[in-house]
Amino acid sequence: MPDENLKTPPERESMPVDVVIVGAGPAGLSAACRLMQLAKERERELSVVVLEKGSEVGAHILSGAVFEPRALDELFPDWEQRGAPLGTRVAEDRMYLLRGAEKALAVPHWAVPKPMRNHGNYIVSLGEVCRWLGRQAEALGVEIFPGFAASEVLYHPDGGIKGVATGDMGRGADGERKASFEPGMELHARVTVFAEGSRGHLGKRLIEQFDLDADRRTQHYAIGIKELWEIDPARHQPGLVVHGAGWPLSENGASGGSFLYHFGDNLVSLGLITDLSYRNPYLSPFDELQRLKLHPLFKAHLDGGKRIAYGARAITKGGLRALPKMTMPGGLLIGCDAGTLNFSKIKGSHTAMKSGLLAAETVFEALAAGDAAVALDSHARRFCESWLYRELHRSRNFGAALHRFGLWAGAAYNYLDQNLAGGRLPFNLADPVADHRALLPAAQCRPIDYPKPDGRLSFDKTSSVYLSNTNHEEDQPVHLHLARPADALEVNYNRYAGPEARFCPAGVYEFLTDADGRAEFRINAQNCVHCKTCDIKDPGGNITWVSPEGGGGPNYANM
Repeated sequence: MPDENLKTPPERESMPVDVVIVGAGPAGLSAACRLMQLAKERERELSVVVLEKGSEVGAHILSGAVFEPRALDELFPDWEQRGAPLGTRVAEDRMYLLRGAEKALAVPHWAVPKPMRNHGNYIVSLGEVCRWLGRQAEALGVEIFPGFAASEVLYHPDGGIKGVATGDMGRGADGERKASFEPGMELHARVTVFAEGSRGHLGKRLIEQFDLDADRRTQHYAIGIKELWEIDPARHQPGLVVHGAGWPLSENGASGGSFLYHFGDNLVSLGLITDLSYRNPYLSPFDELQRLKLHPLFKAHLDGGKRIAYGARAITKGGLRALPKMTMPGGLLIGCDAGTLNFSKIKGSHTAMKSGLLAAETVFEALAAGDAAVALDSHARRFCESWLYRELHRSRNFGAALHRFGLWAGAAYNYLDQNLAGGRLPFNLADPVADHRALLPAAQCRPIDYPKPDGRLSFDKTSSVYLSNTNHEEDQPVHLHLARPADALEVNYNRYAGPEARFCPAGVYEFLTDADGRAEFRINAQNCVHCKTCDIKDPGGNITWVSPEGGGGPNYANM
């Protein structure tokens, strides 16, 4: 007999707090720390809760990462004494234009755009930095709840944000409650801060609902795919930073760039950033990375080494003119949820942290005034008066120049703008074509024949996802929703040759054909590394990523 208690779900419990922050990344944790610092300075009581969908702080954090400590200097001037994990200072900067599978042209230092120079920066594991920030936040009195995914925004009757609810636990794949069912919890907050990272699923809804991107330029994204290697000590050069542009993406009409950083104990992080404005549906960012490692420039560092981790994440790269309004009644968007990354620096951590600090100052002022929904409007002024705005303004044309003019002409424009004019050329460039509308029909494009992985330098998706430590409860609702299921075959497969199978870096999407040639679309949601690329690049805008059960997804150790 079925358990009668399963027929009527228990009511969700609620928890009142002053501020709830969604996401324990650099932006969210910086905001939490600064709020508590202000509360202690002004001798005010303040309750701050941070929700993190990963199993622990840092589990879902992935970045290159060369770290600029400017915002950290503001938040914790004594970060070195506190043991912040910034152990490897940049010692040497190199940049190359890859001209083909064998050739690389070294770019002289004077020709490198100034924002891409890394003197005074550090090579870090951003996951470790976030774990350290989490410890600082907890020491200040912040409550952090890892393994709890915010799945729903709550509203007051007047439409203002009331807080968020965490997702139910213990629902089966059919949506019905299992014996282990536990309802989500509601967190009722005076102010809710959304810091979910790039293409946050709640942030995406809020931008649409409150029309936050009205009169803004089209937002653009890239996918960053990264591997962590342990290499031969004889090849290790602590502090070496290598950036590349051109091949292999240019061979297939795409744009982006590559990176390779030496840090830690014989560790190298390397990866490929592929702009999601590419046009050929046969292109596979994952396989482009595997090709990249066969280039002599990269092979020289990796030969004899061992790949120990893998992951992928979308990058919001539209810049200043694509930034949505960051406030709404009772809430703020910060960090990459809004899109504060400085693409000209290939860095978003310090800008995300600064956006968190600005948000904290705005929120604290609003709470002190007793009218948060109105007082949050001061955030726009605070942002425009900050170094974050000035930095993003100087780089506002960087990505658009590369999109519009291509690698060579775009690089020339950026050299003139950044090195000679200091970002003050009187232009505001734009690329109005959204990434998901950029794909051409397969009939107009050349199929790409990628080489088989050698198992030494290049690998397949299955073994790669294994290294991401990705895990989901299998018997739960699929968290990848199709608005129009029939379009997966009728449009994407027939017109665009099934690009989901290639733009996904984790093998989530498959098109299988039977003996009669009939195709079937399969979603392997358990493989998902939460990169959000499908939510961005699907040509019909058909796929929506929502949060699975809290704690699911990748579990990155040092990414």
